[in-house]
Amino acid sequence: MAELNLKQIIDKLNTEFVGDVRKLVFWYDTGAEFIQDIDTIELENAKVLKLEQDNQFYIKHFLEREDTTNHYLVYAPFAKPALKDNHLADTIRYSKEFFADRASLLALDLGIDEKYKPVLQQYIKFFGAKDRTQRFYELEIENYNKSVIETALMSVICKTKVVSFEEIVRAVITSDSLEDNKYMAEFEKYDLIQPFWRKCEETFGYTDVSPSLFKLIATMFITYTSKVIQSELPVSWKNYCSYKSGNIIAFLDSLMNSKNFEEHFERLSELVFSTLNGEAIFNKLQVNDLTEVEIFKKVDIFLLKWLIERLENEDTDAKLNGYSIPELCKVRRKMHYGQLYYSHYYILENAYYIVSAARFEAKTCVEDIWKSYIKKDYVIDQKYRYFYYHYDKIINNTPYENLRDMVENIYTNRYLDPLSVAWIRAFSECRGNTGLMKQQDFYHTFLRPIKERVVVIISDALRFEVGQTLLKRMMADEKCTATIHAMQSVVPSYTRFGMSALLPHKELTMSEDFKVLVDGKVCDDLKAREQVLQKTVQKSRTVQFDDIKMMKVADLKDIFTGQEVVYIYHNQIDARGDKLNTENEVFNACEEAVEEIHTMIKRLTSANNTRFIVTADHGFIYKRDKLTESDKISGFEKNNAFVGRRYVIADESLQTEGVGTIRLGEVLNNADERIITVPIGSDVIKVAGGGQNYVHGGASLQEVLIPVLDVKTNKYHTETKAVTIALVSGLNKITNLALNLDFIQTEAVTDINKETTYKLFFISDDNEKISNENIYVADIKDNDASKRVFRLKFTFRNKKYDKDRKYYLVAYDEKNALEVIRHEVQMDLAFADDFGF
Repeated sequence: MAELNLKQIIDKLNTEFVGDVRKLVFWYDTGAEFIQDIDTIELENAKVLKLEQDNQFYIKHFLEREDTTNHYLVYAPFAKPALKDNHLADTIRYSKEFFADRASLLALDLGIDEKYKPVLQQYIKFFGAKDRTQRFYELEIENYNKSVIETALMSVICKTKVVSFEEIVRAVITSDSLEDNKYMAEFEKYDLIQPFWRKCEETFGYTDVSPSLFKLIATMFITYTSKVIQSELPVSWKNYCSYKSGNIIAFLDSLMNSKNFEEHFERLSELVFSTLNGEAIFNKLQVNDLTEVEIFKKVDIFLLKWLIERLENEDTDAKLNGYSIPELCKVRRKMHYGQLYYSHYYILENAYYIVSAARFEAKTCVEDIWKSYIKKDYVIDQKYRYFYYHYDKIINNTPYENLRDMVENIYTNRYLDPLSVAWIRAFSECRGNTGLMKQQDFYHTFLRPIKERVVVIISDALRFEVGQTLLKRMMADEKCTATIHAMQSVVPSYTRFGMSALLPHKELTMSEDFKVLVDGKVCDDLKAREQVLQKTVQKSRTVQFDDIKMMKVADLKDIFTGQEVVYIYHNQIDARGDKLNTENEVFNACEEAVEEIHTMIKRLTSANNTRFIVTADHGFIYKRDKLTESDKISGFEKNNAFVGRRYVIADESLQTEGVGTIRLGEVLNNADERIITVPIGSDVIKVAGGGQNYVHGGASLQEVLIPVLDVKTNKYHTETKAVTIALVSGLNKITNLALNLDFIQTEAVTDINKETTYKLFFISDDNEKISNENIYVADIKDNDASKRVFRLKFTFRNKKYDKDRKYYLVAYDEKNALEVIRHEVQMDLAFADDFGF
């Protein structure tokens, strides 16, 4: 420790004052190295006097007249004066002089070889402050040489915890401005500027007749770029390239991948890009060369523009550096700036599937239509929903306006309307007997066979494709198992009709004034529905989702204990969609509905419920573009009619083109002769009020095909584990500074096998990192093992490697802080340069 230097001095001084004969000892501290320490020195058998330039006569008088018996150490924080100026010269003749060399004491105390004492002496000014000396000791260095000592001095100034030049550079470039940098000023003060730039050349290959921090950083970013870009850089940038790319890539990767430093990384990246005219440079390059460049934010702009252009040209087969459009979107989302452009890439990925639907052809047979829909066609509605979900998240969506128009046109005119026309025509022909399970049979099909308590969550307007999203969410929960079934709602597909059909009943009818009756009774409110439910299941009740959403588990138990069936009514989607001022938020409402239902199921599981059925009263159609007059069906003037935006119930059908009909009795399985008229496309009936983009009530698949999710939960702890990765490539010896390796994600992500993030790199046997870091997000859910193989590129530091030492490829699970791979390799590089030879 730093105090040991002083202790050595005190011990040495105490030996000078042994014995009874009075002794005076003069200590001229030429460099004033110990001026801060002198007041703390306490000697066993002597007192300390402080000599100043102007108190020599006083000290002489004091020692020879006032106190002639006590031992004294006379300390002077200056060089011994010349004889003619030294008024204590005669006193010194019969006294003794003491000499303390701080460099020697430091070398002795720290175990530094005597041959490095000149190095300490060169920087002795640095050790003039006790706190700096203390921090130097706290670095606990084992082996010293000139380079280590200089690096340690810089480490103290930069307050790094270890003696690492890379840590010093990281501190310098992230802790202050590049101009007038406080650490560089300290290096200058203690004569460490030249060692700093020398170490920059040794470590990063940066050298310049007039070095600067900006040029050092530019060298790093451009050298990194030269190794990941697919073409040659222009001369203006090539001049910045260093021959030590391995060290630079490893350094920038660690900076980029660190949560503590990523903001500084981005600031420096932007500085280099703007200062060196990166926009003009990259404009001259082929976009195909940019797919692996992730250190400049603007690269994503170039790629996004390319993606937009390809999709606007309906070029869905386009590839960039081997990546299809969805693949490129997924790859870029996982790169450094992927989070910044997260919704942008999702807009384009979802747009790709909509544009691909331009070739959609609807089937003609009713059963073929719905079977194709529940197997794959629903995905188009899902992609359309997520297109707008992300489109609405970005502040400036001007670049996507033309693509949005195309998406809207293709979705409506090449998918939604052709599918609806084919379906409603087939639906009308088969008189509603499609082969799908009907909503009127819900209770008898799903609830009656269950012997345990069952909680039914009815989410207003939860259409089939949103149910698929909920299913995916439930299956990712290790405490849930879930299946999904498709069910056909009643027509017209509106709330009162659908909610009534989901209750146990013998008959479902509609009165002359168009009220829906369940076994002869109107049940439009919660209390009426509960009365109907309790006629079949005495121990049952109905509750509103919002009334129990914030309840404590203990209060939830009070509600459910003793019940056999509980109906919970949830209204998130329809509540937003049915209002003119919020209908464009309906896709956000879908996401929130999925989140709310999943959260409620988890909370109710804690309240001793383990069986759930989730369904809906009806679905919906949503299109973003406002309807024009040509999209509205008019011409129905009858008074005795029940008219909604997507249906008319009357004694006779609507005499106009573009509609389909079915007898109400055919829906209700009774003799009701009234006619239900519905648009066969996505058009609406011309009525006053309400929204225009969000509609339901008709007979399209999006409106009448609703999900039934059967969910079973486990309230006890379920053991989960992170998916693992393994090395596929054979690897024993490394002979090149650049290396590509294949790995496999050994399991697909499931509810039990959880997604995680791995960090992979190479280290030496003393844990020195010798390569760049690779981040791999293990999130693949594909059961096909070949689809879970991935390739990572490693770049090694430019240094000499010992063939007799051990080196390792290691992989760490970052989320769980576990080492999962440690694979021993031999570094057999004849000469460490960029070519590996």
